[in-house]
Amino acid sequence: MTRHTLCAALAVLALPFMAAAAAAGPIERACLSSGRDAANRSVCSCIQQVADMTLRGADQRKAAVFFRNPDKAQDTFMSKRDADDAFWERYKNFGDTAEAYCAG
Repeated sequence: MTRHTLCAALAVLALPFMAAAAAAGPIERACLSSGRDAANRSVCSCIQQVADMTLRGADQRKAAVFFRNPDKAQDTFMSKRDADDAFWERYKNFGDTAEAYCAG
């Protein structure tokens, strides 16, 4: 097998994995890169599915920051802004739903 043929074959085999990585949402990407022991593709994908059901895109991006910087979650929770309060209610719903949906 020539080198070009081998490279082409490997590229074809890798396409589904590359597509899955590209399709990952902000929560899944943040979860996978969090370095937590429980963070694996299955769990992070499940959490992203729940995020897709319960959070808007902007909310997902805001929540993804919490994986890298948990202090941001505390700042949002303690905020006096109405927009942060509304977000926190949606975020709590997301967390409760993810815990129930992705457990096990």
